[in-house]
Amino acid sequence: MKTKTIVLIHGMFMNPLCWEKWLLYYESKGYKVIAPAWPGRDKSVEELRKAHPDSELAKLKLGDIVEHIESVIKGLDEKPAIIGHSMGGLVVQLLLQRDVVVAGVAIDPAAPAGVFTTEWSFIKSNFPAINPFLLNRPVMMTFEHFQYAFANTLPLDEQRAAYDRYMVPESRGVPTSSLGAAGKVDFTRPRRPLLITAGEQDHIIPASLNRSNYEKYKGTFITDFREFAGRDHFLIGSRGWEEIADYALDWLNQKVD
Repeated sequence: MKTKTIVLIHGMFMNPLCWEKWLLYYESKGYKVIAPAWPGRDKSVEELRKAHPDSELAKLKLGDIVEHIESVIKGLDEKPAIIGHSMGGLVVQLLLQRDVVVAGVAIDPAAPAGVFTTEWSFIKSNFPAINPFLLNRPVMMTFEHFQYAFANTLPLDEQRAAYDRYMVPESRGVPTSSLGAAGKVDFTRPRRPLLITAGEQDHIIPASLNRSNYEKYKGTFITDFREFAGRDHFLIGSRGWEEIADYALDWLNQKVD
């Protein structure tokens, strides 16, 4: 891979801390690694929780995130490869349309506008974040919700450790705005290579939804898909995360000149 810069984009209910293992891992392999915070997320988990409910956070939309990450990327010395998780994965797909990166990896990405599933786990996991009666109030995921939506394959002690270390409040405006123009992907547009991955046991973004997302792409542009057996949504931070990190990096090295 000709670029030596990798940008890691976090998803909903988290801040850049979720990439702490990946940062050190990729840096040890000689890469310059950046994990920018979403607007307003450049604070500790404790500070973000203490501020809940934050009226400024409630104003955050997907478009704000995409614009902010793009501005960070344009300030770099070279076009980077980007890797995003969950809603950060959708940001990867959107940024590929803007020709500011050399390739993208979307890990369990939130679906673009118009790509949907009626699977019960998807509806159950996502409804609290898109509750139409509470759109002006940010939401903090409960531990029980996190167990089901993010970490359903992990033992209790690892679920609790992950929740306590990483989970922060979220704006309902981010997922709701992704359903409209801000989340629209032009699946026929020329772009750089894209890898979409899925966790077989993912409840909040089911593997079937990731596959539907992948299958929407048309044309001769490089688009690959990989489903990881037995994995839930939090595969970037739970046991075995190295497998996903290695696969993403190997793919980038194969696909980017």
